Amino acid sequence: MIRLMEEKDLPGVLDIYNDIILTSKAVYRYETQSLEEKRQWFKEQQTLGNPLLVFDENGIVAGFATYSQFRPYPGYKHTMEHSVYVHKDHYQKGIASKLMQELIRIAKKQGVKTLVAGIDGENIGSIKVHEKLGFKYVGTIKNAGYKFDQWLNLAFYQLQLT
Repeated sequence: MIRLMEEKDLPGVLDIYNDIILTSKAVYRYETQSLEEKRQWFKEQQTLGNPLLVFDENGIVAGFATYSQFRPYPGYKHTMEHSVYVHKDHYQKGIASKLMQELIRIAKKQGVKTLVAGIDGENIGSIKVHEKLGFKYVGTIKNAGYKFDQWLNLAFYQLQLT
């Protein structure tokens, strides 16, 4: 079930995010976050009116998603960059697609013009999910990040909303 994130979900959200930081190239961070940092993020996103969604599977946070303004300048107010993360025990269940479909629905309702995805160039699973939902490849920044002793390419995909 997809629902709005609540403060009680933050430990589950944090578990997912920190595992991704430590084990994948989906996030170009090195250090894990604390629960207090995640609480601050949650409050900031709420204040900005950004959607915060969780995929609840029998009381367990199996995934989460959100979007926020692409760049912090007024001219970008209709362009949002989204984030979708799924717990490793819940891969291949279609959770990311379902969360993204709900983000797209909310974005249309909020008058968003463009959704942007920055995806590690080797994350073929995420790329395929985005393409199935209509996102188009718009370019790659080569050597955009460095993690796990290698340079990483960041591919950008975008979805134009009406």
